[in-house]
Amino acid sequence: MDVLRLTLAAGLIVHKLLWEFLRWKVRASNSQSKCAPTLRSMFVKTLKATVFVFLLVQALFLDLFPISNEPSVLRNTGAIIFLMGLSLAIVGRLQLGKNWLDLEDADVLADQSLVTRGVYAYIRHPIYSGDILLLIGLELALNSWLVLAMSVPLLIVVKQALAEEALLRHVYANYDSYCRQTKRFIPFIA
Repeated sequence: MDVLRLTLAAGLIVHKLLWEFLRWKVRASNSQSKCAPTLRSMFVKTLKATVFVFLLVQALFLDLFPISNEPSVLRNTGAIIFLMGLSLAIVGRLQLGKNWLDLEDADVLADQSLVTRGVYAYIRHPIYSGDILLLIGLELALNSWLVLAMSVPLLIVVKQALAEEALLRHVYANYDSYCRQTKRFIPFIA
């Protein structure tokens, strides 16, 4: 097994463990009881777990749909994109702190505040941006045409970001002003 595959797998594991630890930390400090999960939220959680396991197995063992017979440049470029995405997602998650909710739990918490500092001063959805970069970088680093399949999570992320922004517009009077000062996914661009 090569160093690249181990690095990719380690990055996926670090991402997952950090998210689970921070979720546990927020829930442990939150005295409100959590409502019973909906069928939709259970489906999304199961789907996310299945995708995570698949990506981990792919990163460690599978060569699926190779793009090139000489993939060294592609692999290195993919690894850089993967690490940039991983870093962006982690920084975004840490800066969001207790204001973060799972993708399937679109809501606004009673004590939630609008985070506009750090990376959020430039983009409104750094976790989504980071995760998409991570996925694209992973598939490129693995020299896989599955990189084209990343258009599916991209569409889901765009839909989710728009829904979250509509919700936040109703909760925070200054959200429109924040939107005018930031970009949705890519600093200074989009």
